Amino acid sequence: MSDTTATVNDESEQQTQTAELDRVVIRLAGDSGDGMQVAGSRFTDASAAFGNDLATLPSFPAEIRAPAGTLPGVSSFQVQIADFDILTAGDQPDVLVAMNPAALKANLADLRQGGTLIVNTEAFNERNLAKAGYESNPLEDGSLEGYRVIKVPMESLTKEAVKDSGVKGRDVLRSKNFFALGLLAWLFHRPQEPTLQWVEQKFASRPEVVKANVSAFKAGYNFGVTTEATKVTYLVKPAHLPPGTYTNVTGNTALAWGLIAAAHAAKLPLFYGSYPITPASDILHELARRKNFGVRTFQAEDEIAAVGATIGAAFGGALAVTGTSGPGLALKSEGISLAVMTELPMVIVDVQRGGPSTGLPTKPEQTDLLFALYGRHGESPLPVLAAASPSDAFDVAIEAARIALKYMTPVLLLSDNLIANGSEPWRLPAIEDLPDISVPFATEPNGPDGRFMPYLRDVHTFARPWAIPGTPGLEHRLGGLEKEAITGNVSYDPANHQLMTDSRAWKIANIASDIAPVEVEGDDDASLLVLGWGSTLGSIRAAARRARNRGHKVATAHLRYLNPFPENLEDVLRSFEMILVPELNTGQLRRLLRAEYLIDSEGLNKVAGVPFKVAEVEDKILEMLKR
Repeated sequence: MSDTTATVNDESEQQTQTAELDRVVIRLAGDSGDGMQVAGSRFTDASAAFGNDLATLPSFPAEIRAPAGTLPGVSSFQVQIADFDILTAGDQPDVLVAMNPAALKANLADLRQGGTLIVNTEAFNERNLAKAGYESNPLEDGSLEGYRVIKVPMESLTKEAVKDSGVKGRDVLRSKNFFALGLLAWLFHRPQEPTLQWVEQKFASRPEVVKANVSAFKAGYNFGVTTEATKVTYLVKPAHLPPGTYTNVTGNTALAWGLIAAAHAAKLPLFYGSYPITPASDILHELARRKNFGVRTFQAEDEIAAVGATIGAAFGGALAVTGTSGPGLALKSEGISLAVMTELPMVIVDVQRGGPSTGLPTKPEQTDLLFALYGRHGESPLPVLAAASPSDAFDVAIEAARIALKYMTPVLLLSDNLIANGSEPWRLPAIEDLPDISVPFATEPNGPDGRFMPYLRDVHTFARPWAIPGTPGLEHRLGGLEKEAITGNVSYDPANHQLMTDSRAWKIANIASDIAPVEVEGDDDASLLVLGWGSTLGSIRAAARRARNRGHKVATAHLRYLNPFPENLEDVLRSFEMILVPELNTGQLRRLLRAEYLIDSEGLNKVAGVPFKVAEVEDKILEMLKR
């Protein structure tokens, strides 16, 4: 966060100066019941409406109601806003809002020295301090001298603000997150209208809640104005983005919209069968709201029923999709193998999270890559794609559907918690710019004797024909038993099983000729390539940008297609002396590259439930370049 200019505000704030910043990182932290995700999302949407580029990093406990006042119960929301193109939510917050002692203790180490700390002073009582493990009050013992501290009695001020709203009892303090939000809106010159409009729409059926939240928000804003909580406020001007209509999207929302767009481009109804699981559930929630687009959603009783219904929808001629996270992918594996055997087109979305087992369900990892490639029984290859950012999830959803339909195969689409719950501005595409990914259904018998041959393959794609049940003359059988090539009759013949196994494998391998080559960004004469996949994109590119600003030569590449790999990947890898592969796992892509190409690379790996900081990747780049 760096000042560029300083001006004086209007008459209502004569004594307060405004410093212009090119970017700022803000983190709100409190109990999981303090509404930090809501407040962070509202600040983000107001910043998007203002025109800033932004990226977010929500973090919250897995428990529905984590222990109040304790470190494990802390929920936080981080956002970086900027007047230029940014790639991550930031390494260190410049501003920390701490609603209680636990929030302060859990997050203070990340706040940059000299940063601004906004604290809810009334939460720093003896009981809460003890819960957080403080032996003395940090607001009084001098331990915060390295920061600019703004002390606010949020609870009493919130109570005063909402006393006439009609909200009673313990619900009165539920609005204190909007008090904090109002103070931030004043401090960073955020427009008030997006937040106030959202409150009115969200709580339209509860006018007393609307009044309470609006009153608390305005009270927080006016607290800054009237008390001059700080002598300097900050302005991050709008970013210079390509012209178009923008909205702020999370990865789950963008992926859901991408599936709807894919169904439109394929001229097919969309079916989404799923069992609720963090962090994939919001895809189901979003699609369930879109019945007006002909979307059919099915909340199954379990993961096995969800994948079974999706296979049935594919057999019936829909764009069939099922979504889950790692544990659910394990339960779906037998059904996915059936879809491989029957060669039906469907998309399986895996929003990765920390594992194994229940693991860290609200934290990001990239630990399902090998499972996505090999987590089925028998020889059952399928295409695997990965989204790289929240907005990229839209495009990858369409591409996954294109491959599934064209090649008559299940496709596994990997997202992760960072992408799913993170957000960024996204420029809405024009409907007419969507690709035509429609495929014809079989309408006539294709056999020499007038019968339908369900495994008579296309000579170019090796895809079998897609016949809708009930089409006259196209009666056929599909199932889990191996089928005879061309006829589809059950076959136990060894040579036939070899042929069908090889045919399915060749079909997937051949997709490499129909996908975009991997592109290299950065210095043409660099000796180091930083190669990534999935949500590491922002950290990798930002780190390479920093290294180049230091005078070093670095190149980057990012993989969307993880099976099959792009045809030019080996040539790209062999053109560099050193390869660095950052992953939120213990080195899964690195193992695949070694197995496929016998090319060595160096890994930067962690499974801490948090994304890479830009500085971590930059330090590794500099270390390798110094050798």
